Amino acid sequence: MGRSLAGLFHQSSQIPQRSRRVLFASLAGVHSSLHPSSLLPPPSPCTPRTFASRHRTLLDPPARTEERLSCRRTFPSHSRIYRSFSADARHFDTHRPNRQADQSTADQVPGLSPSASSTAVQDSAQSSTRASIGQADASAATEPCCKRPHSSPAAMNGTASSPAFKRKRGSSPITDDMDRPSKQHRRSIGAGSLNGKESAGDNTPDVGNYVLGQEMVVDEADLLEDGIADRLLHPDTAEWQATVERVIPNVVSIRFCQTCSFDTDPALTSEATGFVVDAERGYIMTNRHVVGSGPFWGFCVFDDHEEVDCYPVYRDPVHDFGILRYDPKAIKYMKIDGLQLRPDSAKVGVEVRVVGNDAGEKLSILHGVISRLDRNAPEYGDGYCDFNTCYYQANAAATGGSSGSPVVNLDGHAVALQAGGRSDGASTDYFLPLDRPLRALKCIQEGKPISRGDIQCQFLLKPFDECQRLGLPDTWQKTMRQAFPKATNLLVAELSLPEGPAHGKVKEGDVLVKVDGELIADFIRLDDILDDKVGGTVKLHLIRGGKDIEVEVNVGDLHAITPDRFVSVTGASFHDLSYQQARLYGVACKGVYVCESGGTFRFDSTDNGWIIQSVDHTKTPDLNAFIEVVKQIPDKARVVITYKHLRDLHTMVTNIFYIDRHWNEKMKLAVRNDETGQWDFTNLADPIPPVPQKKGKGFFIELENTSRPAVADLVKSFVNVHCTMPLKLDGFPKNRKWGMGLVIDAEKGLVVISRAIVPYDLCDISIRIADSMVVEGKVVFLHPLQNYAIVQYDPSLVDAPVKSARLSDKEITQGAATNFVGYNRSGRIVYAHTTITEITAVIIPANGGAPRYRAMNVDAITVDTNLSGQCGSGVLAADDGTVQALWLTYLGERNCNHRDEEYHLGLATPTLLPVVEALRKGEKPKLRLLGAEFRAINLNTARLMGVSEEWMGRVAEANRTHHQLFMVSKRTFEREKHHVFLKEGDIILTLNGRIITRTSELDVMYANDFLDAVIIRDAEEMELRVPTVDGDDVETEHVVSFCGATLHRPHFAVRQQISVLHSEVYVSARTRGSPAYQYTLAPTNFITHVNGVETRTLEAFVRETRGIGDGVYFSLQAMTFDCVPWVVTMKKNEHYFPTVEWIKDASHPVGWRRITYEGGEVHDGEAGDAGLVGVGGAAEADGKVIGEAA
Repeated sequence: MGRSLAGLFHQSSQIPQRSRRVLFASLAGVHSSLHPSSLLPPPSPCTPRTFASRHRTLLDPPARTEERLSCRRTFPSHSRIYRSFSADARHFDTHRPNRQADQSTADQVPGLSPSASSTAVQDSAQSSTRASIGQADASAATEPCCKRPHSSPAAMNGTASSPAFKRKRGSSPITDDMDRPSKQHRRSIGAGSLNGKESAGDNTPDVGNYVLGQEMVVDEADLLEDGIADRLLHPDTAEWQATVERVIPNVVSIRFCQTCSFDTDPALTSEATGFVVDAERGYIMTNRHVVGSGPFWGFCVFDDHEEVDCYPVYRDPVHDFGILRYDPKAIKYMKIDGLQLRPDSAKVGVEVRVVGNDAGEKLSILHGVISRLDRNAPEYGDGYCDFNTCYYQANAAATGGSSGSPVVNLDGHAVALQAGGRSDGASTDYFLPLDRPLRALKCIQEGKPISRGDIQCQFLLKPFDECQRLGLPDTWQKTMRQAFPKATNLLVAELSLPEGPAHGKVKEGDVLVKVDGELIADFIRLDDILDDKVGGTVKLHLIRGGKDIEVEVNVGDLHAITPDRFVSVTGASFHDLSYQQARLYGVACKGVYVCESGGTFRFDSTDNGWIIQSVDHTKTPDLNAFIEVVKQIPDKARVVITYKHLRDLHTMVTNIFYIDRHWNEKMKLAVRNDETGQWDFTNLADPIPPVPQKKGKGFFIELENTSRPAVADLVKSFVNVHCTMPLKLDGFPKNRKWGMGLVIDAEKGLVVISRAIVPYDLCDISIRIADSMVVEGKVVFLHPLQNYAIVQYDPSLVDAPVKSARLSDKEITQGAATNFVGYNRSGRIVYAHTTITEITAVIIPANGGAPRYRAMNVDAITVDTNLSGQCGSGVLAADDGTVQALWLTYLGERNCNHRDEEYHLGLATPTLLPVVEALRKGEKPKLRLLGAEFRAINLNTARLMGVSEEWMGRVAEANRTHHQLFMVSKRTFEREKHHVFLKEGDIILTLNGRIITRTSELDVMYANDFLDAVIIRDAEEMELRVPTVDGDDVETEHVVSFCGATLHRPHFAVRQQISVLHSEVYVSARTRGSPAYQYTLAPTNFITHVNGVETRTLEAFVRETRGIGDGVYFSLQAMTFDCVPWVVTMKKNEHYFPTVEWIKDASHPVGWRRITYEGGEVHDGEAGDAGLVGVGGAAEADGKVIGEAA
């Protein structure tokens, strides 16, 4: 104790440099990894004074600490490897920034992989601190549970290690959380984080970890008293080495997926640790946040790299432990004995080792000393949290991946279960006591049910001095101290749930001293009593404000208030509100909870926590009532739904929802089966056919204070177009959009709308006319280049004075006066008289992460009014009401803030006229395209590129306002091979004899199979007969969903950005929690072979993969967008992810035909017992979860 820190530094000078780095890294509170990047440099000659001046003392309580779950999760990035992120802490009573730049949890490029993930934005929140005397470390800011895609990645100690992430390079994903008031959030109890799910990426430190030069806390006395320096200077003893060697064969790495969002858990892919506790029967102990509350599939890998499937047989409703099972016969090359659970051996001062999958490594051995046995369970945020138990505290410094690791003593017995720890750089870890896990294991081994009792009241351990302030008399304090000499805390009621057994009987602040006449001072004995009294009653003796109170409380069944089923309908999933969520928000444990907001059931935010109050004017107090109501709703109906958010139960939200039972035909009930470890799916109801729509009457508004009545009359040509996309295709980042459409033929019901609103035709179109009626629409035309689509409705259903807009056939000019009429963000019509400021050729930037539709080869119009930036749709009109240009939204690139840029620009109407005329005649427009993107160049550039002075004079004469030519900036890859074609750098002089100086003059391509072109190539003038290509070959018409990946032919945007197509099997999206996510089959990949067989077409791919059995490994050869070949092995999972084909078929009612392959059978439509493959679920595009409210 007399040694100084300076003396320790002096001794360290005798230690080899590498060892000194480890020593000083540990002194800094950093995990003692030998990786050079994580080590402090060897100390320069510095005195203890200079060292202390850079590091505060460990005894100073931190103003803000963070808790993390110790499970590591995969998070997508646009680099070729996953990166690790540790989320900022989020506390219950915080305001969160808007969560979803696009959340909705398949990596579209249709996540935080989880993880989930989902994109996704990492939100930060400040936590209120809660300190009490003798319990300074209970003040904490918490990190969210790693399993929530909407939350920032937490440092759970279960890692989501990922091999190289093979995808197109680009910007990394992010999602934003919706800003909602944090009503009814409860304060954080203690600092901790679960050691099992989310991680920041592959082997990267958590955000809170020590960074060189950062202030840090070191206390000399603590270091020396704990013997840390001695342990650092001396290796493990022979006894410890022998112990670790016995333990290692029983420790497994768990690679798993939670296939869909359920309760507090998002869909995710992750990695954690477990250990064998019964080698004969094949039982593995791990964390509950690893097993999860919903559907799970995964496998475990033993130390000798033998792999075996595992499945859950138990997950505790409250405490953070679960039990997996594997087939012991599958382990052939290693002897497994199993670890003995010895909760009685956990004592303060006991030296332990944490053996597990730490920081994504296959095996890591961390040492520590148990310092506390009586801390409250850590709070991790608004996801899963343990409660009503004590936790042990130690200094093992575990990180992502160690969830479920055994905490072993020198005898090789498991004395605790690794669960969480601090994520702020401190080396504090939290271990779950093994009393409840041991009881559960014995029940399973004996074939007995695991009874779990509860009174729906949360208790906390509070020190005697605080209990005294709450009214504990001295006589009772003396009695309790005599009965429990080592106890320093008593159980105090923190929360009694409304309508629960304890409600009205146990009040917040009550000090519990007896249960059924027995003195109680800890959770372990309380659990014993309640678990044995399920269905019975207990007598509680409480101290309330200094008075003795006795109450009798019914003991409920914890399993009964823990959901074990959910129903999926219209692409969303629902279950009864869980005890976990009810306790978190302090509400009654009842109601229908939206666990997966998807399909047409999307709310005004994707933030989890919505509770359905009524459907179609019928109350839905529980899931059974909800099922009965929804069963009776026909397809395509619009019904009134009321709902609340758990954070704001004072506000009732009422909205109209469109019920989709055509893309999502079945209403499926999923029920947990603990015998098989799977969730069994049954079809509750087939869809009721839609009710034929009746003719509706509409009334248009009138514009006020306008001196141009013809312009005001344009409101009768405006309609509101809503587009809902059930599948994520073509890299599009949203799942629903709306905007103003312009009626161009009222007799035929033709409406023109931006392609940023209607990107493809696998969608539902709803057209609201005069804000009075809604009619269905369908897509009849998609322009491949000019950013508009044309949809059609049945005009016979409309009784309203809808007028056809008159489209001008004259080009609008710069400086001309015009009238701007648009729809602002609130959906209101605004208008202004203005002038044209510019007409110029624009290049919409291509998205760097995932190619998606963008306009090309168009002239853009801008106007001199601020309204143009507020409105994403509208028109520019002459005083006589003639529409001179459409005002459209153009989808651009994802910016540095990870948001999708949208540009608001005008498109002159003359370019639309040939298409509109063909549609009016009932013909399908046939367009021909030049396979190139052009950009405008000025004459000086043209001169340098070889254009002669003569040609420059002719150009100046042909266009007196814009002296420009067009150069090929990028060739589009064409499937048809031609000997003559344009090349990058070619300058176009004429096409079919006309000098090309305006983008609109390139429209000559649309009607010609060949173009006679005069060009400049390599400073030489030449004449070419350039072929055009069929414009019908650019839209997606065949889609395959396979193992969670969405596959289709490379869409037009891919061909615009790539120089060679490696295959016609393009990965457009992937679903979280799927095999595609687990094995990192990333969007923007091309699949070329399956099991060595060439499969470069979708037909060949389906044919080859159909022969692969469920649960069987197979190999895929793929090529990244950047032309890097790679091979991935995957395991097929037909139970949750059957193969589905979507084929465009005009004869089908929705225009697409669905074929499902499962178990060797082919189903026309959706299979009734198929798993999770529907449409509208959480997906990712461009590394970002898509499926958010639009």
